[in-house]
Amino acid sequence: MKALKTLPIFLAAWILAGLGAVIGSMLGNAAGKSGLFVGATVGGILGVTAAVGLASKFQWLARFRFGLSAKLVDITILEVDAIVNAANSELAHGGGVCGAIHAAAGPELARACARLGACPPGDARLTPGFNLRARFVIHAVGPIWRGGGAGEADLLASAYRRSLELARAEGLRSIAFPAISTGIYGYPLREATHVAVTTARDELSVPSSVTEVIFACFSPSVLAAYAAEGIEVELLL
Repeated sequence: MKALKTLPIFLAAWILAGLGAVIGSMLGNAAGKSGLFVGATVGGILGVTAAVGLASKFQWLARFRFGLSAKLVDITILEVDAIVNAANSELAHGGGVCGAIHAAAGPELARACARLGACPPGDARLTPGFNLRARFVIHAVGPIWRGGGAGEADLLASAYRRSLELARAEGLRSIAFPAISTGIYGYPLREATHVAVTTARDELSVPSSVTEVIFACFSPSVLAAYAAEGIEVELLL
């Protein structure tokens, strides 16, 4: 399957190289045989250079397109470089996803969070994963929903953005997010999902170490919300 996807890219590369050689030959023809040879050679090199650039661009775009997925899964069992905790500003042990992550990671996680202190909405902090399968936990604090007029969308986008920035700073390749702020913070699921997907796509448009973003969904309705945003979905029960 991978070969089928990359075949058109390399066909385009050969076409560009050939066109470069032909154009170079035409330009060098007026200068005689030596000019014809030099023109064809230079044109071919320029064509190959353009082809390599095209291939790289399309391979990067393929990674961008297929680097996002949504899975119906318990986020605490994912074997990724980092999972994101939907944290509170005190980084304290809470309920929902936060409580499940703390329970799976063990008491060392709470102690590590206590050493970090508070974290404002829209920001994130990083700790080791301790007993989790993930190497790190990124604690992202989303906003409380107050009707949509208190900058909630900007704060939620910032929480996702800061999480990805921390992942890049550590050179991480894979990261999994819960549906931040959609639990007791009351952020409407559809609107929150749109912010999450849009922000992740924007951040993945910048070359970095992160090549895989998973949206870990705790219910079919959350999974459906990501599917509605055009994200590839997968069931892991």
